[in-house]
This record gives sequence, structure tokens and C-alpha cells, in this order.
Amino acid sequence: MRALIPLVLASILFLNPMSALAAVQDAVLAGGCFWCLEHDLEDVEGVISAESGYSGGHVDNPTYQQVSGEKSGHQEVVRVRFDSDKISYAMLLQHYWRNVDPLDGQGQFCDRGDSYRPVIFTSGENQADVAQASAASAASELGLPKSKIKVQIRDAVRFWPAEDYHQNYANNNELRYRYYRFSCGRDRRLDAVWGERARTGAAWASPSPQ
Repeated sequence: MRALIPLVLASILFLNPMSALAAVQDAVLAGGCFWCLEHDLEDVEGVISAESGYSGGHVDNPTYQQVSGEKSGHQEVVRVRFDSDKISYAMLLQHYWRNVDPLDGQGQFCDRGDSYRPVIFTSGENQADVAQASAASAASELGLPKSKIKVQIRDAVRFWPAEDYHQNYANNNELRYRYYRFSCGRDRRLDAVWGERARTGAAWASPSPQ
């Protein structure tokens, strides 16, 4: 998968360089275990690539041991590169919300601690506005005040790619990944929170109050 990304981007740029540069955007999202969030988002239509990494902290070139040991200030994140002509940032966030527990700000599922907190890292005013609107829509769908939503929305900072063995982990280690995801209770909790909309990018059930 990762080896094909440069070829895909090169083909897009060759065919229409100016429009391609405008259409390709990045979203940096934290939602607990990056193995899971990467796998949940990489096959969404319009997504070009999803890369596991770290962001939000104070340590340069962080290692997995530093991040999981809560010594870096970083969260496990996924950098999603997407074609905005095929999927908008708002639509991508609909997929994100339905793949996290927005009511848990202390970690996600069985993974606890600051490094597993859910965060939307926004690049620019437009992404920040869209993220805030999506949080309001998520709260409305759940029938809760926005104050109950524990996903932090903050300005993007540098993204650090995770070690190679973390990339595309779900496909490269299928049995281990399935066991981890099941034992962590991720899907059971998503079903409990989102019901039939869990793990989908379906339109919001209730309009945003904003």
C-alpha cells in the first residue's frame, strides 16, 4: 500500500498538476490505537493514504516506547491524505467520529492514558470551523450537549511517522490485529455509542444545533 502512494500522487500531478495540488489535503486524527484508526479510514472512498504516527507532544523523533510510556506528550495519530474532490473534510470527519468513543477523554476503549486521547488536529481556520461543527453534530446525534463531547480540537503541529512495523499493521498481522481489536472491546463500544451508524460515514441523524 505505502509503496503505491508515490505512484498514485505522481499520476494525479501529471494529469492535472494545479488542480491535484489543490485537491489533495491532509487530516491528522487521534482516536486511540493507531492500528485501528488507520485500518478504519484507509479504505474510505476518496482517501489516498493513511499513515500511523505521533503528534501533539514536545519530543522530536518520538519512539513508540516514549509515547506509550507517556513521556512525550504525543498522541497516537493517523495522517489521512485525501482527495477533497472525492470526499470533503466534513465527510471524512463523519467517518472519524463513528470510529471513536467521543465520550471518553481519558483514552479509548481498553487503551488508557494521554497518548490514547481522541484529538482532531486542524490545519487552518476552515478545518477548525468544520471540526467544531462536526462536534456539535455528533453531540446532537447522541442527544447530548456539546460539553459532553471529550474529543479535543486543537491546531495541528508536526506529524512524526511511526516506526515501519506499525504501518499497515492490520493487514500485515491480521490474526494479531483481530484478536487485539476484539479483546479491547472497540467494536462493542462503538456499537453501544453509535448503533447502526457505527463504523460508517452516514449523514448525521440530527442537524447541528449551530
